[in-house]
Amino acid sequence: MSLAVGAVPSSTTNMELNGNKNEGAEENAGNLETEKSHHEVGDGSSDKYGRQMSENSMDATDHEDEDDEEGNKIHLGPQCTLKEQLEKDKDDESLRKWKEQLLGTVDFENVGETLEPEVKILSLSIISPGRPDIVLSVPEDGNPKGTWFTLKEGSHYNLMFSFQVSNNIVSGLKYTNTVWKTGVRVDSSKEMLGTFSPQPEAYTHLMPEETTPSGMFARGSYSARSKFLDDDDKCYLEINYTFDIRKEWAAT
Repeated sequence: MSLAVGAVPSSTTNMELNGNKNEGAEENAGNLETEKSHHEVGDGSSDKYGRQMSENSMDATDHEDEDDEEGNKIHLGPQCTLKEQLEKDKDDESLRKWKEQLLGTVDFENVGETLEPEVKILSLSIISPGRPDIVLSVPEDGNPKGTWFTLKEGSHYNLMFSFQVSNNIVSGLKYTNTVWKTGVRVDSSKEMLGTFSPQPEAYTHLMPEETTPSGMFARGSYSARSKFLDDDDKCYLEINYTFDIRKEWAAT
C-alpha cells in the first residue's frame, strides 16, 4: 500500500473510496457472519428442543407400551377346587367324560376339597449300570442326617424320584439342584418334571444321565440343596444334604 500511494498520488481519493467500499463490504460480511452465527445458535437450540421432545415422545411411547402390556395380560377368574370343577358339569355326560380323560387316573371319590395341591416326595433312587440301585427315603423335613450317599468317581448314573400328588392338579412341577464344594458353587441344574393330577399311586420321574467328575480334586465331600417347585414358585420340599465322591462305591 505504501508503494502504491507514493507512485500514484492522484489516485488517493479513489483508493480511499475503494477502501471505504472494502470496509463497508467487510462490515457487511461481518454482519452476515454474525447473523449466520445467530442462526446457527438458533438451529442448535431447535435441535436441542427437538431432541427433548423426541425423548419425551419415546418415554410416552414406552409408558403406552407398558400400559398395553398390562392391558393384554390375561386375568384369570377365581380358582376353585378340583372337586368343584367336577361338580360343575356332572350333568353333562360328554364334558364329564372329557374331564375324566384329561385328568387321567384320578380317584374321583377321594378328591380333596382344598384349593392347593399337595406334593409329597417319597424317595430318591440312584441308578447306575452294573450295580444295585440305591434307594433313599426322603425325610419330611428335608434334612437327611450325615452323608446321604456316596458316588464313585467317573461313574454314570441317573436319579429317579418318586412322589405323590393329592387334592388338586400341580402345574409345572420342576426340580432344581445346586451343589457346593468347600463353599464354592460347582454345579446348578433345573429339570421340568411336568403337570400331574392327583392319584393314589405314586409318580416316578427319571432324570437324565449324569457322570460324576474324577480325579484327586473331584474327590471329597459336597453339600447340595434340592427344591421341588411349581409354576408359581411354590416350594413343596427343600432338601439340604451332603454326599461324597470317592474312588469306589460305598459298601452296601
